[in-house]
Amino acid sequence: MSTEFIIAIITGTVVAATPLVYAALGELVAERAGVLNLGVEGMMLVGALAAFAVGVGSGSLLLGYLAAIGASMLLALLFAVLTLSMQTNQIATGLALTLFGVGLSAFAGRKFTGMPIEGIPSLSLPALSNLPIAGPLLFRFDAAVYGSILLYVLIDRVLNHTRVGLQLRAVGESPAIAHALGQPVMLTRYLAVLFGGGASGVAGAYLSTALTPMWVEGMSAGRGWIALALVVFATWKPLRVLLGAYLFGGVTILQLHAQGLGIRVPSEILSMLPYVATIVVLVIICRDPKTILLNRPASLGRSFHPDA
Repeated sequence: MSTEFIIAIITGTVVAATPLVYAALGELVAERAGVLNLGVEGMMLVGALAAFAVGVGSGSLLLGYLAAIGASMLLALLFAVLTLSMQTNQIATGLALTLFGVGLSAFAGRKFTGMPIEGIPSLSLPALSNLPIAGPLLFRFDAAVYGSILLYVLIDRVLNHTRVGLQLRAVGESPAIAHALGQPVMLTRYLAVLFGGGASGVAGAYLSTALTPMWVEGMSAGRGWIALALVVFATWKPLRVLLGAYLFGGVTILQLHAQGLGIRVPSEILSMLPYVATIVVLVIICRDPKTILLNRPASLGRSFHPDA
């Protein structure tokens, strides 16, 4: 293999993994607070459409990303009101949210199909971007890629080294005890769900403005479900989420290069590989349930109301 080919695979892996990093880290925060939101796929699609529509209409990708965050947070707020305040089942409500997001984005996005949009430009650092090997590997990505790394660092720092993170984890472990100690359980959970929604919006926006700079119905292609699986794969730890996202991104890029190299395997089989790899990893992890139970928030998916 040539150096250029290896660099292309590595950089492609990072780009392909970026929307998963955002979506999975957002869901990680929500789940560490004890809330299981299965609506990630729907929020990603709504965010993708909002970013594309506003980006095309205004000519500003920044406004598009803000619109994506706002639209996805509105869906997350709806989920929070139903599950936290009205005590509906989190699994059923999350599935309904995904169906709603898929249908809404498909209906509202019909007139945007086929429209072009100028994607996010890569950052160019005059001295660093032209370095051999290190330049393309480290200094030629777009701002959203670097933002995903920054988001990981912030979440890891907040969850493990701050009072806010301790409060969030306490709410996820035992909301009743946290409430008895005076912690704002409902507010913490609301904010965690909204954060997860905003992160899913950024993930969707990246799909329609960078990874594939166009609007295509159902363009998330199951990445929301992969993000949910990554949280379990990572046993609710931020670093493992990051590594798991890059693993999925790497398999995705490898299957694309395999098709380009003319490997005699049906393209449908190659397209399945990223999802098969995810399932295999989850099966291996689930063979040792103690590993999952050791880090799983004790109150995950369980309703709580301070007046109950």
